[in-house]
Amino acid sequence: MVSQALVPVMSVPLARASPCHSKGTQPPVAFRAAFLGRLAAARGQALRRALHQRRGYTLVTQSAAVPGDFSIPPAPILIPSGPWKEIDGCVCAPKGFKAQGMFGGLRAKGEKADLALITCETGAVAAGVFTLNVMCAAPVTYCKEILAKSDTVKAVLVNAGQANAATGSQGYQDCLDSAAAVAQALGISPEEVLLESTGVIGRRIKMQELLAAVPKLASLLGEGAEDAHRAAVAITTTDLVSKSAALEVDLGGGRTVRLGGIAKGSGMIHPNMATMLAVLTCDASVEPSLWRAMFRRGAAASFNQITVDGDTSTNDTVIGLASGHADGAVISDPASPEAQKLEAALTAVLQGMAKAIAWDGEGATVLVEVECTGAPDDAAAGTVAKSIAGSSLVKSAIFGHDPNWGRIAAAAGYSGVQYNQADMRVVLGDTVLMDKGQPLPFDAAAASAYLKGQAAKHGTVNIGVSIGSGQGRALAWGCDLSYDYVKINAEYTT
Repeated sequence: MVSQALVPVMSVPLARASPCHSKGTQPPVAFRAAFLGRLAAARGQALRRALHQRRGYTLVTQSAAVPGDFSIPPAPILIPSGPWKEIDGCVCAPKGFKAQGMFGGLRAKGEKADLALITCETGAVAAGVFTLNVMCAAPVTYCKEILAKSDTVKAVLVNAGQANAATGSQGYQDCLDSAAAVAQALGISPEEVLLESTGVIGRRIKMQELLAAVPKLASLLGEGAEDAHRAAVAITTTDLVSKSAALEVDLGGGRTVRLGGIAKGSGMIHPNMATMLAVLTCDASVEPSLWRAMFRRGAAASFNQITVDGDTSTNDTVIGLASGHADGAVISDPASPEAQKLEAALTAVLQGMAKAIAWDGEGATVLVEVECTGAPDDAAAGTVAKSIAGSSLVKSAIFGHDPNWGRIAAAAGYSGVQYNQADMRVVLGDTVLMDKGQPLPFDAAAASAYLKGQAAKHGTVNIGVSIGSGQGRALAWGCDLSYDYVKINAEYTT
């Protein structure tokens, strides 16, 4: 069974120059200049160095061995705390996986890497969660068909530059040809290859360039952290940072497994998966139906709980691969302690990557985290939290550093979840704005300063709402809505 769902994302406070402009054009000079100015003034090179130091690697640049520009830094680590240890290596951290990214000539401009490959030579149990957009891209249709027929795959190819969405029958043929090229390069069957694409909708993949690049990409596969980082960079589009995460968790009895992943996304992000792609790897041995159920629930608690702009993409795809290379018997009982610990760790990695996407949302200055409690159940809490995180009025107020809490209450009220407004509580940071349905006096200047302080460091704005005494609790993530979001998207292809 293939699960379908979508994912929302957050924004970054800097205007971006999209690498997916049509051939012969370039982003407006004024926007590019503004971007560089903001990068130097607001965040500067110190931030870029700090991000690399925090992630444990130095800047990856062009080299003769691996063609392409890999100079964007990695996003901050946003994995929630828990009984696990953060590690380096993202998709190459678990045993049994190799990865690489390179420039294959697919982008309209520049030499930023644009093609990534992740492999498991022995085959990995596979799960997938996909966009619900009726206009789904050809690679989405292709992957759903592959996963409906097989429990395992050996490779995932990801291209940036063209979305291969709304491309008709020829777009689907391009998928078949891409899978065949990967299969030939690796000596496997085309039915063991999954595909992901991102870029401009309505554009077919540059197949001549892709087919020429695949053999070299396959020859460069490696197991190191830098190999994995190159793959993370290669799948980005308007992203200002690459997104990756990895952790190690003890399942008990000395049995340790690793999970890692890479993701991309910055705009066109909304629950039910937006313009976001992700690949997660794991070295645990898991029964296929259980792995897919875990993965579906993990995606629902992560990628389906983020929003940047309310637009659902044609290409959203999250793929999960379990190699079984770690020690231990096959995990098959969902009620077992091993299964529960593995699912918690899986969800944590997915949430870390989802939050990184929101943090890097187009034009955003802050990540917004909304927690809803007191709901009848978790699903209701999630609906309320997403409604608040996706409200354009709430997002605009946060960008303007305006503690206009009435917009938060209104967004909760139109979420569709029924509750007694006399139970409503609203908290911004540490400031209680409303309790038991009554507005409270508060220091507006201090609340505004809180918002300004988080924006100054591209931090996280925390919003808490309670709607009753139920046990339901859920988190959602988003970002503020800035002037730069409109600038970035108003002339995306021109």
